[in-house]
Amino acid sequence: MRSTSKILVTGGAGFIGSHTVVELVNAGYEVVIVDNLSRSEVMMLEGIETIAGKKIPFYQIDCLDKPALDKVFAENGISAVIHFAAYKAVGESVQKPLEYYKNNVESLITLLQVMEKYKVKEFIFSSSCTVYGQPDHIPVDETAPFKRAESPYGATKQMCERILEDASSINFRVVSLRYFNPIGAHPSTAIGELPIGVPNNLVPYITQTAAGIREKLTVFGNDYNTPDGSCLRDFIHVVDLAKAHVKTLKFLASKPDGGMLEAFNIGTGQGVSVLELVKTFIDVTKVNLPFVIGPRRLGDVEKVFADPAKSNNLLNWKSEYTVGESLFHAWEWEKRLKSLK
Repeated sequence: MRSTSKILVTGGAGFIGSHTVVELVNAGYEVVIVDNLSRSEVMMLEGIETIAGKKIPFYQIDCLDKPALDKVFAENGISAVIHFAAYKAVGESVQKPLEYYKNNVESLITLLQVMEKYKVKEFIFSSSCTVYGQPDHIPVDETAPFKRAESPYGATKQMCERILEDASSINFRVVSLRYFNPIGAHPSTAIGELPIGVPNNLVPYITQTAAGIREKLTVFGNDYNTPDGSCLRDFIHVVDLAKAHVKTLKFLASKPDGGMLEAFNIGTGQGVSVLELVKTFIDVTKVNLPFVIGPRRLGDVEKVFADPAKSNNLLNWKSEYTVGESLFHAWEWEKRLKSLK
């Protein structure tokens, strides 16, 4: 049995990464952050340190830069890696597929090569429900076959999971966490989702529209085979999602030596439509939110939500926050951002 102590978090200044760093520190782990800040800002690192009450070692490097990664491993006794560093926007990936393949797939290979050199084998991968494509059965569990991905982003996650499957045969100890739709912000409002430019994700677009930064929200499609015609998703609070990584480290540490591969859905198990989400936001914030119905968007899956039974049982993890609480925290974060401008 092993215990993991110093954890390398790539993409640790990002949305999910920053919240995970906070939960790791809360659980007593030492953390080292790697992030190139291409999709984040220094204020996220400051927010992490505000909540944690201490400075966290940080390297501003790209995971495609092998010599720089080598230096991180040489200078720190890394025992496990949580890999968030990736481009993540479905719509953008359709427009820029080659950038997504290079960044998401090549950075994983580079990281694994450096890990192998330093004999670091414990690896948690930030995967996605997009690996399932449009599943045959809802809710979807981990045994569902991968369908052809609806976007280059989803395809990169499928490819990375296949690479990790093969890595597990050479003694890497891999857990892929397949996130559903993370939303919200830390209740302290010290960290949250920080889109650069026009948001690619739904909730920051909602909060920016409510704050008057965007003119209106477009709901992409109302003619899907769902109760109200809009896409159905599993929205999970980012703090709940972050806590799953702490549970996963403990799960890895409890297992005997040798290669292993596991995958877990990290979701609430509840399907919520885009239109339901919009209405819930209006209800919990009492803020006007102008929105219109637009055409379907290329790359969007009609409906997907999790069967989280495996993560509930084997990781001893389950979501705790409601969608309403998630949206309220996202709005409080948006208000804080607006006050800083």
